[in-house]
Amino acid sequence: MKKSTFRIIVGIFFLSYFFVMCSKDDDSGGGTTSSTAQASATTKKVNNFIKTVMSDVYLWYNYLPDIDINHETDSKAYFKKLLYKDDKWSYITDDVTAWENSLNGVEKSYGYSLAFGRFVNSSGASTGNYFAIVEYVYPSTPAQKAGLARGSIITKINGANITADNYSDLFSSDNLTATLGSLTDSGITNSGTVTMTSEQLNLDPVVLYKIIEKENHKIGYLFYAQFISDYNSTSLKTALDYFKSNSITDLVLDLRYNPGGQISAAQYLCSSIAPLATINAAKTLVTFQWNDKYQSYWVSKKMSDQTTVAFDKTVPDQLGLSKVTVLTGSGTASASELTITGLQAYMNVEMVGDTTYGKYTASVTIKPEDYYETASTYANFKNWGLQPIVLRYANANGVTDFKNGFAPTYYVADQLLPAQPLGDLSEPLLKKAVENITGVQITALKSATLPYRFEEFDRASSKFDPIKRNMSLGEFKFVKKE
Repeated sequence: MKKSTFRIIVGIFFLSYFFVMCSKDDDSGGGTTSSTAQASATTKKVNNFIKTVMSDVYLWYNYLPDIDINHETDSKAYFKKLLYKDDKWSYITDDVTAWENSLNGVEKSYGYSLAFGRFVNSSGASTGNYFAIVEYVYPSTPAQKAGLARGSIITKINGANITADNYSDLFSSDNLTATLGSLTDSGITNSGTVTMTSEQLNLDPVVLYKIIEKENHKIGYLFYAQFISDYNSTSLKTALDYFKSNSITDLVLDLRYNPGGQISAAQYLCSSIAPLATINAAKTLVTFQWNDKYQSYWVSKKMSDQTTVAFDKTVPDQLGLSKVTVLTGSGTASASELTITGLQAYMNVEMVGDTTYGKYTASVTIKPEDYYETASTYANFKNWGLQPIVLRYANANGVTDFKNGFAPTYYVADQLLPAQPLGDLSEPLLKKAVENITGVQITALKSATLPYRFEEFDRASSKFDPIKRNMSLGEFKFVKKE
């Protein structure tokens, strides 16, 4: 088994907890009745699948409420009822194909990332309609072709004001007409429209990389948008090759909007950055703590690849750095946070920006085919999938449960009104990072002070962002216990 793929092969054991072998086709349930309505036969099967999975591999399985699945008419609502109080990440879908594609950077999209805001007064009360600000744009996408760029403002969707009910249409609809806004001394005024149709895109997470030469430093800058499993075929390897061949002295890793993704991709990136002695000794990057059933099983079988992720000394581009600067924000989550905490045990990691999201757990993708032997059993719900939290992780120093995220070494606000280009030394986070590296202050034109302030109430680049924050281990397969 290759640790880099994290394909989990699990023995079927603890049959008192499992419904797979003796009752996997049984739709019966017990316990508290939620309502008098009877679920349909298909819904009962989906509910039984959910109950089976959550009773088995869920990190907090021993806190599951006792609910009668026969009276749960909405399987997604039933799933949410099962979640532990600290769990804001586990996910369910009835379109697992689109979900899995998204984890690999393939999805129907306009190709931008948005922050959603509203103006507020001195007391914090909202003073106007919602609006969206473009954080970044992937090249050669509908958004880029429409002329949108970092800092572009959207004020309306299809002629209607942006509201709490419709703002997700900006990244989940098939087509839209967006009204653009211009920043003025008194607020935002409308300044035209653009029309876009979403496309099935292969989104390369390396949006930008460059080398900044300043004060005898060669500083590599990498804007990385998502940890996808197909990292070797993206420009990530190209960027790392470029940094290595040009002998960079420092690295600024921009993860401010990176929601996470695959652990194998984080392992690859960390192994490309860390000190050579750490990589070549295959030191521990993180350890896993599963629920008591699985943890005991892995330990008893001496399957250390299921409880430990090590640095990979086979990565082709080992930069061998002693320090890295990470640009962070509230969107820095999951595998991004694993990268930060995993490296902190072995090197100096400075953070510039805002406090990270706070995601110390990981999940697996589980489909009906992983639990049922006969395809006809799940033929009418085969495209359902679960992404339950199955473990918490810790770095080599035991750091875990960082529910409130990681606070930055230097707090710098991500300025979006007006916004400066990513990778430009006028951009506040990068400016501060380079100043820290060189020890020399950068003179940049100051932006005008706005006579108003706004608050960000959400941000997203995809309707699948909640899944990307889950940090996936990969596929989950069962075989019979030997």
